[in-house]
Amino acid sequence: MPSTSVLAASACLLVAFFVWFRKPKASSASLPPGPKPVPILGNVFDLTAKELWLPASEWAKQYGDVVYLHLLGVGLVFLNSPDAAFDLLDKRGSIYSDKPALVMAGELCGCKNMVAFTSYGEQSKRQRKLLHKAFGVSTIPSYHPLLQTETHSFLRRLIVDPAEYIKHIRRYAGGLTLSVVYGYEAVSNDDEFLDLAEECVGLLSNRIASGGGIWPVDIFPSLRHIPLWMPGSGFKKNAMAWKKKMEEFVDRPYEFVKNSIKMGSYKASFCSNLLEDASVQDADSFEFDLKWSANSMYSGSIDTTITTVSHFLLAMMLYPEAQKRAQQELDAVVGSDRLPTIADRSSLPFVECIFMESLRWGVPVPLNLPHRLMEDDIYKGMHIPKGSMVFGNIWAMLRNEKVYPDPHNFRPERYFEPVTREMERKRNPKNYVFGFGRRQCPGMNLVDSSVWLLIASSLATLDISKAVDEHGKVIEPVIEFDNPIFRIPNQFKCDMRPRSPKALSLIKQSEIPVI
Repeated sequence: MPSTSVLAASACLLVAFFVWFRKPKASSASLPPGPKPVPILGNVFDLTAKELWLPASEWAKQYGDVVYLHLLGVGLVFLNSPDAAFDLLDKRGSIYSDKPALVMAGELCGCKNMVAFTSYGEQSKRQRKLLHKAFGVSTIPSYHPLLQTETHSFLRRLIVDPAEYIKHIRRYAGGLTLSVVYGYEAVSNDDEFLDLAEECVGLLSNRIASGGGIWPVDIFPSLRHIPLWMPGSGFKKNAMAWKKKMEEFVDRPYEFVKNSIKMGSYKASFCSNLLEDASVQDADSFEFDLKWSANSMYSGSIDTTITTVSHFLLAMMLYPEAQKRAQQELDAVVGSDRLPTIADRSSLPFVECIFMESLRWGVPVPLNLPHRLMEDDIYKGMHIPKGSMVFGNIWAMLRNEKVYPDPHNFRPERYFEPVTREMERKRNPKNYVFGFGRRQCPGMNLVDSSVWLLIASSLATLDISKAVDEHGKVIEPVIEFDNPIFRIPNQFKCDMRPRSPKALSLIKQSEIPVI
């Protein structure tokens, strides 16, 4: 039987995700199948605070495409197949696109206007309209020069200190997003905006919305009214400080853009393009929506990029034959006199397979972020109660043996295997990893281009292998996952060095010196 601490951690994880919602009781016979709950507590003994996607996928094998559990009466629904996810989260998006209202993160810490936390309604629609206008497929080419600049900076930093690859990936994602969203160029690692952004993303991930934190106010909302002098009010004091910092994170970069435009010294960016586009400025809420949408792009990009690139590096260490094949393709198409560009993408099919398999094998967000069902629904004879938290079980979809034979191994060549057009659509991991329906990641086109270019450039210039100790003995990487939301592997030992003197020379070619 699980220990008290394990049970407490499990409860904390889910409470942080799903606020208490009262709902009418439904007949248990009509609910989707799932593990048997215990009275009152529900399925608390079935839930884990770490890697919940693993038991969720075992439930999928036992109970099918739709699995139902509950915690203290709050329904938890896991959609384990592409068909179930698309049928509900896409086709019935009008009732499956809400988000849980977290009192601590949303109201007290001031994050309720971030895209990931915004309830489904007029505000979320306005925000997504702005994001789609700025990050649609046709707009992404305008960001290609920025992608290339940040990719080259990443490579330079990596060869100086490869052991700190996580820091370099974080710096890459942060610098790129500041450039794309605000037109701001961070020229050093201790840049004020970069420091502010990383501090706030850290607060958001590790304190405010962490699955490991316990916020009683999410269970008992009336606690938000207790006075600051009362014992137990520490969460309110923390929330006040964090809210101030998060608002600074929203306001300062946005004011930088406005001032730059006023002075005529700005660079084209998400904010500047929309501030100059009269067609989107007709609403009174335009600037409010814009600055929160811009902030959300930064906050939402870091962990996905770190997860995908970390798994790419791990795969190249564990599957060197895939790395060698990709390098041969790059040498034949790109040559040794320049670095790859986005224009080379269509001529590098195996590199594309490496990228797709890194997404599939890595699964950045295995359970997606939860949707909240806005009204009772019936699906294939099963009653899904209003207020249920609905997860797309992306881990189960991307480990489905019928779609991906030998799913636990990294096999980029699988995408060359002939299949029907329908199966080709089903096995494309990009159809899953960015979420579903009306809450799909609005920055997915930017992530698609930026991570592909980083992977292609790394393969063209670096040899990635397992580290060795001072005695020349290979160090096997230790892979652990502690983040309850993103499947980010803890930092592991890895050896990365330029493939040749020519590759080193290409990496060093830049106007900006190594920091």
